[in-house]
Amino acid sequence: MAVAVACTTLWLASCTPSSQKALPPKRFDNDVLNGYTPIKDQGHSSTCWIYAMLAAIETERIMKGDSVNLSPDYAARRMLEEQFDRHVLTGGAAEISDRGTASDLLRLMERHGAMPFDSYTTAKSGHSPAAGFSLLARKTKAIAQKAVNSKSSPRKFRPMLDHMLDESLGPVPHHVYMLGAEYTPEEFGRSVCPGSYFKALTSFTHHPFGHSIDLELPDNRRHNLFLNLPLDSLLSATVEAVEQGHGVCWEGDISEPLFSFRQGMALTPTNQRPTQQLRQRLFETRRTTDDHCMAIVGIAHDERGQRYFIMKNSWGTANPYQGLMYMSEPYFMLKTIAVWVPCVK
Repeated sequence: MAVAVACTTLWLASCTPSSQKALPPKRFDNDVLNGYTPIKDQGHSSTCWIYAMLAAIETERIMKGDSVNLSPDYAARRMLEEQFDRHVLTGGAAEISDRGTASDLLRLMERHGAMPFDSYTTAKSGHSPAAGFSLLARKTKAIAQKAVNSKSSPRKFRPMLDHMLDESLGPVPHHVYMLGAEYTPEEFGRSVCPGSYFKALTSFTHHPFGHSIDLELPDNRRHNLFLNLPLDSLLSATVEAVEQGHGVCWEGDISEPLFSFRQGMALTPTNQRPTQQLRQRLFETRRTTDDHCMAIVGIAHDERGQRYFIMKNSWGTANPYQGLMYMSEPYFMLKTIAVWVPCVK
């Protein structure tokens, strides 16, 4: 049933690619391929949740006829600045990390706005590559710990943090210039993605369906809420959103041996339709983990007519599909942690 949303073997997984032997590419026929901006490379950082949620917003803007290419570096910098303050004010209790969930990007964007990609990116500057956000998180923590040890206000050590981030990423522009207009980052962010525009959906039976739940994920440190739906409803809501041209963000497990960026595919060992019970058991036994985020930009089928989601990854373009991946419907049903879809009325 279609849903409208109102306003196994485990290996060590991360949100960066592993090397695998490439096989000849599989042929797919694209049924739906929505617009998307150039594929980026998150490097050796764990900021896939930033890249993927921004990619979903970009696809949504393209559908509306207003193409924008957004800066992951700006969001990641604001994240580190927030975590610095929180770490100091909690006496070192709050974590500083480049990990998060897609909902964290939406909150950052609502509070701090956004920047166009060309306005703030290390990819086109003389500064250090964006691949260093894990390193920048460690450097941020080191400065924050100095403030904790000296029992100082975060404001006292903020110039040191700003200098380190400026040296690594470049200073943040005060204004955004787009199509002859001038915006603050906050104004630009609101114009690109109003607050509460996207809603997080999930499907697990240890919480009641039809309720917004605080899903137990290691990276859900801010207790973001997810609308809990039956598995078929989660699938239908995702298919419906993609078929209507919307941007969708996916978050889930990539620890399966048949998830291969190099081959551009995410498959299950069999094409059997996963059950809600199997999905729940893998989550509860931590064989389905929250590893990676990608945007969903289309739907395809293979030579047998089996459905796949077309995923926009953030690991560069070095695979048979120029950085896209094809995720089978059984893989999606079994290994999805959550999706973010626009609210529709």
